[in-house]
Amino acid sequence: MPFRTPSVGVLGPRPGPPQQAYFASAPTPAPAPPSSSNDVWNQQALLAALATASVPPGGPQTSKWFFDTGATSHMASGSGNLSSARALPFSAPITVGNGASMPVTHTASSTLPGTPFHLNQILISPDLVKNLISVRAFTRDNNVSVEFDPFGFSIKDLPTRIEMLRCNSDGELYPLRPSSAQALLSSSSSSADLWHQRLGHPGRDSLKRTLDQFDFTCTKTIAHTCQSCQLGKHVRLPFSHSSSVCYVPFQLVHGDVWTSPIPSNSGFKYYLVLIDACTHFIWTFPMRAKSEVADCLISFHAYVLTQFQLPLISFQTDNGKEFDNTVVRQHFAAHGISFRLS
Repeated sequence: MPFRTPSVGVLGPRPGPPQQAYFASAPTPAPAPPSSSNDVWNQQALLAALATASVPPGGPQTSKWFFDTGATSHMASGSGNLSSARALPFSAPITVGNGASMPVTHTASSTLPGTPFHLNQILISPDLVKNLISVRAFTRDNNVSVEFDPFGFSIKDLPTRIEMLRCNSDGELYPLRPSSAQALLSSSSSSADLWHQRLGHPGRDSLKRTLDQFDFTCTKTIAHTCQSCQLGKHVRLPFSHSSSVCYVPFQLVHGDVWTSPIPSNSGFKYYLVLIDACTHFIWTFPMRAKSEVADCLISFHAYVLTQFQLPLISFQTDNGKEFDNTVVRQHFAAHGISFRLS
C-alpha cells in the first residue's frame, strides 16, 4: 500500500520552572526480514529506509510546501528562503505520528512564492523531510478557506468566496503548486494604475474586462488619472483661452445635449441645455429623443423674441448632428442667426 506522511503536532510548554528542553530522537526500528520477490510493497522495509535515510543539508526545497490538516503549526526543515528567522535555544519539540520527537531550532515567517499568502510562526526542524502548512493556521492568518477534492484543492477568499488559487495534485499529498499565470498575477500590492501601465494603457472598461478574466484582485485606488493617456490619446488640441466678451443678453447662447443613463418617469432621457453667455442664465428642455432638438431651438427663439423683445444673435454648440442639420441651419439662416460650431 502507498506510504502517507504522518501528521504532526506541536506539544505545549511543560509545566514547572524554566529548564532546557529535552529532544528525544526517533527510535531506530528493527531490521525487517527480507522481502520475497512476490511482495509488491514491504511496509516495514520502507519505513526503516525512510527513518534512516539521510536528509541533504538544509532539508528539502523551502519553496515546496504540502498542506496538512493534522499539523498545529507550519513546519520547515530549513530557513534558507524564509524571513525573520529567530533562533530558539529552548523550545518544545515536534511530535510526529509515531510518537518520536524532533527538535525545533528556529521560528520564521514567509510569503509563499507566487502567491499573496503569508505563513506566520514557522517552526524550523532540520529532521523534517517535507515542509508542512498547517491548514488551521493558514486559514486563520489569511482569512481564507481551503476546499479539498480528489484532484487537488482550492483556496478561496472567505468573505467573497472568490477562488484565489487552484492547485492540482497527481499524487497522494496536496502540494502547493501555483501556475505561472497565477504567480504573475498574485502580487496583491499591485494597484490598478500599475496594471494599467503594464497592459499598455488600455481604457477603463478594457482594463476591467482583462483583470476579470483572472483570479486576481488589485488594490483599490482613487480616481484613475494617467498623464500619458491624456497626452497620447488626444484627438484634438486643447481649446485656447477665450477673450470674447458679451455685452447684451442672447448675444451668444451655448447649447448641448445630455443623455441620462436612466429615463425619467415621463420617459425623458435627453436634456437640451442652453446657457446665455452674458447673464449665465440656463434653460433646460427634457426630450424623449434627440430629434426633438430642432423643435426646441425654434420654440426657444420664439420665446426670446416674445418675452424679451431681443434678437438671438449667435448660437454655438458642438458638431453633433442633432444641431448640425438642415432644419436648424435653415431656421438660423432665415433669421440671420450666426451658427458657430466648436
